[in-house]
Amino acid sequence: MPLIEPLLRHVRQALPHDSAFKHVQGSADYIDDMPEPEGTLHVEVGGSPAARGRIVSVDLGEVRAFPGVRAVITAVDIPGKNDISPANADEPVFATDRVEFHGQPVFAVVATTRDIARRAATLAVIDVEREKPNVTVEQGLASGETVLPDYAFVGGDLDTAIAGATNRLSGVLQIGGQEHFYLEGQIALAVPGEDHDMLVWSSTQHPSEVQHVVARALGVADSYVTCQVRRMGGGFGGKETQATQWAVIAALAAHATRKPCKLRLDRDADMIMTGKRHDFRVDWSVGFDAAGRMDGVNLKLAARCGCSADLSAGVVDRAMFHSDNAYFLPAFRIHSKRVKTNTVSNTAFRGFGGPQGVLAIERVIDAIAWHLDLDPLDVRKANLYGSGRDLTPYGQTVADHDVPHRLIEELERTSDYRTRRGTIAQFNASSPILKRGIALTPVKFGISFTLTSLNQAGALVHVYQDGSVHLNHGGTEMGQGLFQKVAQIAAEEFGIGLDRVRITATSTDKVPNTSPTAASAGSDLNGMAVQIACREIKARLSRFAAETWNVPEDSIAFRDDRVLIGNDSVAFGELSKKAYAARIHLSSAGFYRTPKLHWDRARGKGRPFLYYAYGAACSEVVVDVTTGEMKVGRVDILHDVGRSLNPAIDIGQIEGGFVQGMGWLTTEELVYDADGRLLTHAPSTYKIPVASDVPVDFRVALFDNENHEPTIYFSKAVGEPPLMLATSVFAAIADAVHSVHQGKPVQLDAPATPESILRAVGPFDAAAALANGHGLARRAPA
Repeated sequence: MPLIEPLLRHVRQALPHDSAFKHVQGSADYIDDMPEPEGTLHVEVGGSPAARGRIVSVDLGEVRAFPGVRAVITAVDIPGKNDISPANADEPVFATDRVEFHGQPVFAVVATTRDIARRAATLAVIDVEREKPNVTVEQGLASGETVLPDYAFVGGDLDTAIAGATNRLSGVLQIGGQEHFYLEGQIALAVPGEDHDMLVWSSTQHPSEVQHVVARALGVADSYVTCQVRRMGGGFGGKETQATQWAVIAALAAHATRKPCKLRLDRDADMIMTGKRHDFRVDWSVGFDAAGRMDGVNLKLAARCGCSADLSAGVVDRAMFHSDNAYFLPAFRIHSKRVKTNTVSNTAFRGFGGPQGVLAIERVIDAIAWHLDLDPLDVRKANLYGSGRDLTPYGQTVADHDVPHRLIEELERTSDYRTRRGTIAQFNASSPILKRGIALTPVKFGISFTLTSLNQAGALVHVYQDGSVHLNHGGTEMGQGLFQKVAQIAAEEFGIGLDRVRITATSTDKVPNTSPTAASAGSDLNGMAVQIACREIKARLSRFAAETWNVPEDSIAFRDDRVLIGNDSVAFGELSKKAYAARIHLSSAGFYRTPKLHWDRARGKGRPFLYYAYGAACSEVVVDVTTGEMKVGRVDILHDVGRSLNPAIDIGQIEGGFVQGMGWLTTEELVYDADGRLLTHAPSTYKIPVASDVPVDFRVALFDNENHEPTIYFSKAVGEPPLMLATSVFAAIADAVHSVHQGKPVQLDAPATPESILRAVGPFDAAAALANGHGLARRAPA
């Protein structure tokens, strides 16, 4: 970066989301808000009544005969392939011979209204020869079934390191899954065109995937299918591959009826039929010295993947990549098993496996601190990457290892961590029922897709004769502010007002072969592609202006809605009009591929990430050890976003990601019965955080740092890393529980629901405590 950077008009400004006012007014159009084309039919999906077994018969006679039903679709009606999997051809659109999870789609009803379709679907009679399902990770492990082969990172002489260590510990951590609970559920609208054309509006993070799989199911080339999306009402990874099935079924219905067809899952069906964050069982062992520094770590990660592979290859790999978090592991074995179960196929979720890996190593750090009677923060700091200790388990050097040290030191000071820990210790000594806990935990998160081929993006930019700009790129908007950031980049490059940049819906017929908007890489990839396209047009305009005005190109500047040409200046629109008259091309397709990446999965070595995003959070909680109730009292966050493209949006992402992570680790519990039925399939039983769960004292600051890699305006990704900051809440709860039985390990599993907290507290003389104290509902923390 230059020592003196030019003043920026749009980039780095705290500007509102491009649809903020529409969101507040309820006027932002989502797919269900779009006017339905004349004759639109509605689709409902019928699912399996059993989690595992052979399909004996499917009687759809009453479904077909129901008034208003126009078609019933099963696997035999698919002209192409009965396959919606992203890679492994292991997940059908509709089940045929066998069912693998409760609610697995078997057929679809197409009717004149959604109500008719839903009523008709209930009339199906599906006979399944039921088999005992494998539901839990442990049942899957016992069966020996996996969706993909095992994989491991191994380095150093682990057995010798642990055996020779001064101290040794081992344990088990259960980590629950998480429902995406996007506000807008899964939805698609398919409109048939002439010949074999199909236009699909889909609430998807991956329009090109929808295009490809719809074409595959219809038996046509990709070029016949166009997928569009203007905005999603949330995605969080749940619409990276999971949106595809519903788009395919809508397209099949449109193909069969030659009518527009819309499919919208209700919340219960959405939760039953779509994948979640992967549950994990982590078996760990560690050897460490008297200062808490790890000599060797053995982690066995067993993930509940569900009935098919979906994205489990990358998700579980990412858990392994982040099982070091911010810590150097001298010797290690990080082994992963992708366990098959008779549950819906689990999928991407914000963090993509990273949060589970981070939580696992943070439990190890806490256990070391409890064993040695040390402050967990001191153990964390002792194990951070540093000089001579900067190589990850997958062979990438942490070049900027000073950043987490500086960031943690600053947060330790600004949060007043040491003083508060002393105050909490005094409080707990005199409070038998209410126990307070505090934890400061770091995050190191690698930015790039670990599937190297996905690290590319395209953009299409038009400049019209009046100087207005049409902007399109392969990224999708799901509320995270990507479109706003990219528009700021385009306006900055051309030196024009944001009102002159028109943001348009993502569409596969404008920018082809796009990567999913995921891996926190949306701004990095699409922002660079747009910048490249804008600079190509600017270069043409500069050459034209230099020739026309007879001045050097380096004397031309674009700013304040004008183009400065030597000692002259013209409005940007005026120059655009002159350039058009001179037959200058005012459109460009920009393309960007992330540099420096290489990854050899067979060897487990390479550079899968361009850079790391860092952060740290200090959280304080109070726990009622007689009821398991818990409340977060204060949170301090310091997060590294490089040179922020938009501080307002970035802080919003940090706050939202943290709260979502807090929900995963405290209240959001997925419960299946022994027959594989999801019992928590509605907000009445599945508890996401609400406004009252957000800490009243919630302090978020951006760390003063710039990306050492030449990313777009030297910014850093912000979508996923903040979710892992919520690990501090989980660690703080464990810290509070530890004060009940100091010196003993805390077996707290995630999520830390009241029941989980009570199990972790263990035997406790509540009557004696109540005689001397008060419960959480009756006494506030000091």
